[in-house]
Amino acid sequence: MVIDFHTTLLNNYFKPTKMNRIFFISFCFLLLLNSCKKNTQEEQKTEIVDISTSTMNTIYIGTYTKKEGHVDGQAEGIYTVYQKPDTGALEMGKTVANVVNPSFVKTSANYKNLYAVSELGPGDGPSGLIYSYKINEDHSLEQIGSISTESYAPCYIAEDKSGEFIFVANYVGGVVMMYEKNADGSLKKLQKISLQYPERSNPHSVNISSNNKYVYITDLGNDRIWIFNLDVNAKSLKPNETPYVQITEGSGPRHFAFSKRNNYAYTINELNGSISAFKIEQDGSLAHLEDISSLPEDFKGENSAADIHIHPSGNFLYVSNRGHNSVGSFKIDQKTGILENIGFTNTKGATPRNFAISPKGDFLYVANQDSNDLVSFKIDSESGKLTNIGEKLDVMTPVCIEFLD
Repeated sequence: MVIDFHTTLLNNYFKPTKMNRIFFISFCFLLLLNSCKKNTQEEQKTEIVDISTSTMNTIYIGTYTKKEGHVDGQAEGIYTVYQKPDTGALEMGKTVANVVNPSFVKTSANYKNLYAVSELGPGDGPSGLIYSYKINEDHSLEQIGSISTESYAPCYIAEDKSGEFIFVANYVGGVVMMYEKNADGSLKKLQKISLQYPERSNPHSVNISSNNKYVYITDLGNDRIWIFNLDVNAKSLKPNETPYVQITEGSGPRHFAFSKRNNYAYTINELNGSISAFKIEQDGSLAHLEDISSLPEDFKGENSAADIHIHPSGNFLYVSNRGHNSVGSFKIDQKTGILENIGFTNTKGATPRNFAISPKGDFLYVANQDSNDLVSFKIDSESGKLTNIGEKLDVMTPVCIEFLD
């Protein structure tokens, strides 16, 4: 259309006179100038979008990618999501790694690497796997290695405070693995820890104390929290003088959280929906303080408790409940470590698995596994209570939320 217009203009209106030739050349120059101006504006517009995106927090989402006994996995792998720090709004990114069942992901403390389990069962291969990725400047992932977890259903990753070691809990077989990082962030095997009574052992998390001296492993099947001493020089774990604490039979300890001052610790117990509180002794052992329900007193349905986190202020503790589909909020008594319930908040979705608190502590995000969404809540800094802000982002079978920033 543009070419036809110019041809007609030349043939019919610009006779070969000197004046017309000057006019035609000037006309073409103006068209060229306008085109350059338009391209420059588009380049500036693109630059503005890039600057806006760079001010957002990056989140990596772990998922299930295939059907399992407990979940109909429908995702592609690991996704990125972006959070606006001021409003809490979320925006969908893209698939950054195609891996089977990356149900738990963990960024390194130096922001250079991301680690992801591949939660494989006995019918999927010889063992589960942990993948190592380099985090690129644009927050895409570049795979740099994978290594066996030497058992099945790896479900948790932890990094020690030195940043030298990575730990993985395998839900099946009573096996916890300790790896050393190579220079590029890939992993090599250091130690295989085999817990007692492996036929019923279900290690569900590995947790390192802030002083990097003690490692606590929650064992859902044995109703125990195993305690190890971390010897950084020897690059190994050794049983603590008090090798474990036994909790109420049938509790099923799952995830674990330290208080801000590292003087108290808490477990969320999957099977009976309780929270167990402990005082951390000088030798790393745990003194039991109390058990408190993660559910309302009048709740009578089926429930499976999932995740636990403490607010950056240290004043509040939150847990997720699958079945009741809620986040329970609790105030922590800083002198005694005792918990006081301050409310239950519906997660606006089904089966809230993992959740995460934003770096500044002003928002909480829930991964609703079976309704395929992330739901956002505002945290009141004074009361600790949650308010749904109307944000819901569609993500297929999300089960882990990990902030990069």
